[in-house]
Amino acid sequence: MNFFNRVLCLVAFFAAGVAPLLAADTARQVIVKAIVTEDSTEKRTLIASLVGQGDEAIPTLLDAWRKDLLFFYTPAEGAKIAVQLVGEKDEAGAQSAVRVDTGAPLTGPSGQPRRLVAGDLTPVDHNSSLRRAMKAVLDLLDLAAPDPAKRIQALQTIGQTQDAEKLFALEARLKLEADPHVLRILREAIALIHLKDAKTEVRLAALGELKELHTLSSTDFLKKILADAEDAKDAASASAARSALVAVERHRSAVDFFGTIFRGISTGSILLVGALGLAITFGLMRVINMAHGEMIAVGAYTTYLVQNIFGAGITIPFFGLNLHLGGLHLTGSAYQWYFIAAIPLSFLTAALAGITLERTVIQFLYRRPLESLLATWGVSLVMQQILKLMFGSNNVQVGSPTYLSGNWTVNDVLLGWNRVFVIGFGIVIVFGMWLVLTKTPLGLLIRAVMQNRAMASCMGVRTTRVNMLTFGLGSGLAGLAGAFLSQIGNVGPTLGQNYIIDSFMVVVVGGVGSIVGTVISAFSIGGIDQVLQQYLPAWAPGLGWVPGIGSFLQNLAQDAAVFGKIMVLGGIILFLQWKPSGLFSTRSRTLDE
Repeated sequence: MNFFNRVLCLVAFFAAGVAPLLAADTARQVIVKAIVTEDSTEKRTLIASLVGQGDEAIPTLLDAWRKDLLFFYTPAEGAKIAVQLVGEKDEAGAQSAVRVDTGAPLTGPSGQPRRLVAGDLTPVDHNSSLRRAMKAVLDLLDLAAPDPAKRIQALQTIGQTQDAEKLFALEARLKLEADPHVLRILREAIALIHLKDAKTEVRLAALGELKELHTLSSTDFLKKILADAEDAKDAASASAARSALVAVERHRSAVDFFGTIFRGISTGSILLVGALGLAITFGLMRVINMAHGEMIAVGAYTTYLVQNIFGAGITIPFFGLNLHLGGLHLTGSAYQWYFIAAIPLSFLTAALAGITLERTVIQFLYRRPLESLLATWGVSLVMQQILKLMFGSNNVQVGSPTYLSGNWTVNDVLLGWNRVFVIGFGIVIVFGMWLVLTKTPLGLLIRAVMQNRAMASCMGVRTTRVNMLTFGLGSGLAGLAGAFLSQIGNVGPTLGQNYIIDSFMVVVVGGVGSIVGTVISAFSIGGIDQVLQQYLPAWAPGLGWVPGIGSFLQNLAQDAAVFGKIMVLGGIILFLQWKPSGLFSTRSRTLDE
């Protein structure tokens, strides 16, 4: 590193750690001093002292200076003033003028804002050494930013470019950084820069550091070092690089594994919420409801409508009429509450749709499974067409609120907030269903009708009403599943069809009528599906030995999603051959007879 850059870094980090506590000048005043001074060394020193002040005006003014957008203006009534021209030009080419030292508009004697023409002013000059000083400040400005994300981004940029001129600044920052995550990125950036060092011992120390850190972003650099070391017959560097790569790949395998487990749990939670309603309508009532998927779509579209009502409103065609739903025109945090409001509304809308279906179709088809299957399949087609007429055939986008849009990163494993929310709410729903079925009068009636409908009727239970409420409860749970799915993907008329088969598989494998079995089955099927999608492409080359269809299986395995579902379905078929009643069979007097 040359003497100029070393001095610049020393001055900069003195300013970052000590000077802000002592200096009385603002960043704007420091820039004005640098503008007016004639000494080039003093200019660079003043510019370097801006590092670490965190003033948002610094990048704006330095960038404007480099682009010749700062000027000297000398009014008739006083000394020259450094100004910046901003805003649109008028017909005469004039723009609003802002004082560099205060950021306030430049005014005349009467207090009126001045508008100046750039061609009538003298630009603030700069040279190549000063521009390098500005660039160094801008590059290092975020190293001391209050936001850890900005510090991480700056460190990653420096590390990936392996800019040796900034090494001294990074090493100085190493003594000041307190955030463990940022410190890890800082150590990686220093090690990556050291990989280009001419001294073998420095490179070996850097490789040891990267092995200890085992960051995924260092993979390409380690591969390059390994290739260069093998070409140069440098056994020590090659061995160290190879060892570091092994540590990185081992870490990558762990990240993939735990990431797959998390995706499996979140997928299982989605299946669980969708299948719980089916576990009631199919498992407890013995009704094969092929329109259950459309109840999921109803819940998703309800969320879409609530989002628009919280915003500017929406107009939807309804049997030839344009039905306008006025918007509340909420903004900011008030608008972000739309999803919380959509959750109960999705449940109620889908529950009402389910009750309507039960009263108009299902009640005439109890104990007639084939007829109920065909009838509800027809209803599902009708409901899909109604959704297409109202919302169009194309998918609609439901935006995620800010509290579900981000993610957590735990040791490089990405945990999306929306999926964490689905997992948590799935647990709440399971607990709520357990309370409903075991601690409420409705649950007692549901269990009585399930075990022996005729006896319950003889004891005075209004079985028709229980059937209606039970079907509404199952459909409402499907609506909740639709609300959650709207936060993970787009919403379309056929949304529920993507989950209806999986939901039936979950219920059958878990045991018809068993809530516990549904929970275990949902997480098992979701987890196995994600594992197969993650690892099938890696296993594909090993399938070539299968006689006759080896190449076909290899090609199919490349489409992991399709092949994964095929294997899951095959496994379920084999499991049901061994245990036809599922994981937990429900026993009742009616079933025993």
